[in-house]
Amino acid sequence: MSYVKIWIHAVWGTKNREAILKPVVLKSLCSHILANAKEKGIFIDRINGYDDHIHVLMLLNPDFGISKQMQFLKGESTYWANKTHLTKDRLYWADKYFAASVSNDKIDFVRRYIDNQQNHHQKQTFAEEYRIFVNSLGYSEEDFG
Repeated sequence: MSYVKIWIHAVWGTKNREAILKPVVLKSLCSHILANAKEKGIFIDRINGYDDHIHVLMLLNPDFGISKQMQFLKGESTYWANKTHLTKDRLYWADKYFAASVSNDKIDFVRRYIDNQQNHHQKQTFAEEYRIFVNSLGYSEEDFG
C-alpha cells in the first residue's frame, strides 16, 4: 500500500462569474459537495465560498488525480443543483479552476482564509483574487481568458 498526503487548495467559479451562490444556496451546495466527496473517498477539510465561487481544502485521492477529483466535485454538484432546482436559473461552473498544493505548515493559514471568505470579499473581488492565484502559478490572465 502506498501512503500519499497531498493537500490541495482548489477554487472554481460560476460560469461568467454569476453571483448566484447566495448564503442559503452556498450552504446547501457546500453540504452536498461534502457528502458527495465522502462517498467518493475524497477528504474535504474546509469548504466555503462567496457569491460566485467555491474554495476547498482537500486531500488528493491518489486513485483519481486532480482532474478526476475536480470533475467529481464540480460535475456532480452541478448535476445535483440543477436536478433539485437549487437555484432559480441553472447552475453552471466555469470550465477552468485553480488548484495548488499546500504545504503542511500553511494548512492553518488556508483554513482561516477559506473560513473567512465573506469578510475577505468585502475588500477584494473574486476576479482580483483569481488573478493573484493564477499569477502565483506563473500564468498570465490571457492563459485563463
